[in-house]
Amino acid sequence: MRPKTAHPLIELANCAVLLDGKRALDDINFSIRRGERWALFGANGAGKTLLLKLLRGDIWPTPTGRERRIYGFDGERDDQPAGNKERIAYLGPEQQDKYVRYDWNHSVEQVVTTGLFAEDIPRTRPTNAERRAVDRLLRKFTLRSLRSRRFLTLSYGQRRRVLLARALAGKPDVLLLDEVFNGLDSVSAGALRRALQSSRSLTWVIASHRLNELPGNVTHVARMEEGKVIAAESVGARDHHIDDLAAAKGARREKVQVGIKKSIGKRASPLIRLSAVNLYRDYRPVLRDVEWRLRRGEHWAIVGRNGSGKSTLLKLLYGDLHARLGGVVERDGAPPGTPIAEWKQRVGFASPELQAEYFLARDLEEVVVSGRYASVGLNERATAADRRAARRWLKFFGLLPMAHRGPRAVSYGQMRLALLARAMINDPELLLLDEPCTGLAPEMTAYVLDVLDRLAERGVQIVMAIHDRNDMPRCVRHVLEIQRDKTIAIKERND
Repeated sequence: MRPKTAHPLIELANCAVLLDGKRALDDINFSIRRGERWALFGANGAGKTLLLKLLRGDIWPTPTGRERRIYGFDGERDDQPAGNKERIAYLGPEQQDKYVRYDWNHSVEQVVTTGLFAEDIPRTRPTNAERRAVDRLLRKFTLRSLRSRRFLTLSYGQRRRVLLARALAGKPDVLLLDEVFNGLDSVSAGALRRALQSSRSLTWVIASHRLNELPGNVTHVARMEEGKVIAAESVGARDHHIDDLAAAKGARREKVQVGIKKSIGKRASPLIRLSAVNLYRDYRPVLRDVEWRLRRGEHWAIVGRNGSGKSTLLKLLYGDLHARLGGVVERDGAPPGTPIAEWKQRVGFASPELQAEYFLARDLEEVVVSGRYASVGLNERATAADRRAARRWLKFFGLLPMAHRGPRAVSYGQMRLALLARAMINDPELLLLDEPCTGLAPEMTAYVLDVLDRLAERGVQIVMAIHDRNDMPRCVRHVLEIQRDKTIAIKERND
């Protein structure tokens, strides 16, 4: 263990960050001492992710003459991130998305091993002792059976577990985790909580929206609003009020009004029918012998463990993946030979993987407009009608003031709302949503669920993959569970 210090490991004083001429962080005064374990709360866009990046040194405070960022490792005081960043491990959705953008598709074991050497891709050959250390981490996060799998063949939640193991491989002094429980099933989330609770010496900050997902050994709680840290206290000082500190003040929202331009007539035939469907990815079975009907007026939740095939099933329904020969996928109004693009004009789709693909989009308006063409990006300049449709849904989700900001200039939750706006731009008759509430604050989650219920009342059908059953709107009464043997079980919601 490194020697303890009385002064902070990281200290920020009078720090601000300007984005697009506006203060995204304002007058930040915040410090972390060895052994402290912080929970950081705040609404979408409050500045939590930017604060974590500022702490690590991934972004610089805007020069004002008053700002100060000091690193205090090993008793030394240094104002430069260089030489200190390797002591700080950071994991957030953007880091995970980077593997998709750059097509980094190494084995699970290789990805975890890169954490030993602070490398993005494998360059250094590990010693036998280092291999054993990696093996212990694979066991700890129940990844040993996946050690030879390629990273990009894993589910979103499985990738998150791999990157957590990677973050711990380098034995960091400080661990910064941004919405790290997003995408984890209950078993994986429990394993992470136990890992964080088992090391009393580990110092960490977790940015989160949900109090109930945090480890039980939190020592401090901070809350952010509009780029400022407005409260920061020791849990021991008032532990019975920790829920008050966690409760971020959300923007006041008017009663949801949803208008769908086209009326959707009732038909006798199912909207989608799957028969004898088997699906393989990278020569591995993902779905087996699926028999399922999406009847008119039904709304479904798809549940299952990380890697069970929930996202794969949604992509099959959308038309991005195809069943093995012999399986039948029937879509009402789209007989065999119909271009899949015609079907996609009737369907809205949103997923975490789609979010990764929009990293370099010009702005949120372009993201939403692309939904009109079921494309990632635009091949031609957006028309006036495209922009009007996009602005209608950007306004609906409270994103109109940031319509011309790029994905990197908004929070992860705000980008998720932009993808929901993209999914709605064609007034679809079917919404396919993969973890739609991931990254959203409780107030925004409640708002989105209310929107989905009102869309359902007006004839839009909903099929959504979820881990947390609290993220299920009232309209969803049917549950499709993908089991360990890759077959499905059909259940009714009983609450």
